[in-house]
Amino acid sequence: MSPAEPDGARGGASAAPPPSPAPSALSVSDAGTEDRYSRLKLIGWWDQRRLAAARVVVVGAGALGNEILKNLALVGVGRIAVIDMDRVELSNLSRSVLFRASDAGEYKAAAAARAVRELNPDCRCLAVTANAAYDVGLGLFRWADLIIAGLDNREARLAVNRAAWQAGRPWIDGAIERLQGTARVFLPPDGPCYECTMGPADWEMLERRRSCALLRRDEMAEGKVPTTPTASSVIAGIQCQEALKLLHGLPAMAGRGFVFDGQNHDSYMVSYQRKEDCLSHDSFSPVEETGWSARRTTVGEVLAAARERLGPDAVVDLRADIVSALECPGCARRDEVFRSAGSMTEKDGLCPGCGARRAPAFLHSFAGGEGADGRTLAQAGIPPFDVLAARSGMDRVFWELSADAPEALGVLHEGPEG
Repeated sequence: MSPAEPDGARGGASAAPPPSPAPSALSVSDAGTEDRYSRLKLIGWWDQRRLAAARVVVVGAGALGNEILKNLALVGVGRIAVIDMDRVELSNLSRSVLFRASDAGEYKAAAAARAVRELNPDCRCLAVTANAAYDVGLGLFRWADLIIAGLDNREARLAVNRAAWQAGRPWIDGAIERLQGTARVFLPPDGPCYECTMGPADWEMLERRRSCALLRRDEMAEGKVPTTPTASSVIAGIQCQEALKLLHGLPAMAGRGFVFDGQNHDSYMVSYQRKEDCLSHDSFSPVEETGWSARRTTVGEVLAAARERLGPDAVVDLRADIVSALECPGCARRDEVFRSAGSMTEKDGLCPGCGARRAPAFLHSFAGGEGADGRTLAQAGIPPFDVLAARSGMDRVFWELSADAPEALGVLHEGPEG
């Protein structure tokens, strides 16, 4: 029996014919044939083909991220990458529309990406299980048309903000707590950025995440913020509405924020001022694609190319500080680590020999002689699909590790023409 045949088909002529199917709301309307997006297309400026071709990076797959991803799937955004490093917990189920009890223990990015694909098969969604602050190469942000974030800490927001400015991509930030929330749009290169909005209290909170050795405090590794699904819906709705405007080329609330107080149902708009001396306004442009890979290309090879291009004094600047070694003042033990400073915790800094707190040796650039020349870029702490900045004086050149694109983009990769 063919899978399309009803069970009674084997009964021959005596079998009763199957009942006629009821008209589907997805395919038939009073006006004739329609598709999944027909009601959306009634909006005069709506361009479904543009949304199908859109590329969006969503940072965070928690309460806000779930709502953002759900909205993007419903409107048919064609290519989505979702970044998150955490696993689904039972407490997520009261605030996360995409998760089920059976997802408990699974990485949030993987569970959310699968749910997006099930919600709308037109959407390709890539799960990136990583910390967006230091595990994700700038190439992924450059690939995107825009970035939407639902994060719970300032350190991650600051990292995404700098990546957005370096890549020249707009990003939409969202934050919620209890019944309150804020959504804001940052548009490089000329507008205010997230760091421009930070005051002394924000910097104090950021510094509290670091120990005196500038390693992440272990108790700060997991943020626990009280949130509600209703606040998530409101703020994610505003974020996605702004995303639709940007993807359609319509004016958005660039450089402004929407503040919502669900306790009294008050809402208002705020405008942010650009700080010309802000350190986050560094733009990586133009970026040259290369055949380099983080796992195959060495630091020495990149340094040699930089000096051939810019002169013998050229160095390779790092987008994020790297801890090259940990030195123990107690027993004089020294261990090479070559890891992103953002990934190092207080526990990592303890000496395995005597238990003393070790001092990290930081690298801000590769100039040769740091013990990294023979290491691959990955072994030296550089993530795949990143962008390297070579510098000599005021002259700079930017190189993307483009050979990593097929692996980094996975189902979203379409080759040179994509």
